Amino acid sequence: MIDIHSHILPGVDDGAQSMEEAIQMAEAAVKDGIKVLCATPHHRNGRFENEKKEIEEEVQRLNGELEKRDIPLYIVPGQEIRLYRELLDDMDRDLLLPISNIANYYLVEFPSNRVPDYAAHLCYELKLRGYTPIIVHPERNSELIEKPELLYELVKEGALTQVTANSVIGKFGKNIMNFSHDIIKANMAHFIASDAHNISSRGFHLTEAYELIHKKFGSSMRYYLQENAELVIQGQTVWAEEPLFIKKKKFLGIF
Repeated sequence: MIDIHSHILPGVDDGAQSMEEAIQMAEAAVKDGIKVLCATPHHRNGRFENEKKEIEEEVQRLNGELEKRDIPLYIVPGQEIRLYRELLDDMDRDLLLPISNIANYYLVEFPSNRVPDYAAHLCYELKLRGYTPIIVHPERNSELIEKPELLYELVKEGALTQVTANSVIGKFGKNIMNFSHDIIKANMAHFIASDAHNISSRGFHLTEAYELIHKKFGSSMRYYLQENAELVIQGQTVWAEEPLFIKKKKFLGIF
């Protein structure tokens, strides 16, 4: 399997804090069936800044350590970019890192409680430049939960989304689990990834998530999501189904 979102690089953000913790995460990833793992440290989220060059150097160092220890996992570089107004300027300055550093796909993150008012414009500008934004964990954004039509509009305009494995299997609570399932059912999930930060509270669980998707949505959905992860790592065109509206749930029979 391929996992396009993780925080395995040691000491750069709120993921692995040491090389030994990174090795423990690598071993857990292999045990979960992952062969290629994208290291995507936070960038410009208010706490951490990790620019392209530093990430590439740390990925090279971690791959060297994995090879030395004979751990069959290959790390590719990436970046989880908090959406910010100067994003396009920093892209021009070669500070931002697409998945695998060969693809035109960028992981972008919204604040957990809202969708920035410039999000649609930035996504549009990225598409004009030939880049595709992948919105990470939309199922954990409180405004998107309340207004799923906002997600529909972004996807309709060409953005892709990545739903988190832990959300799918219910580790972030029932509401987030249900919304993640709604996103999948509405053809608005294009990738499943771990967003793993450690081996305890924020582990991988990718196999478990895919098995649940297989059971609930069928084998074709599972293989669609798995194949998309392979395509994006290779920098190839990802297939996106036509998105559907998510109907807002009624509470006690009343909206």
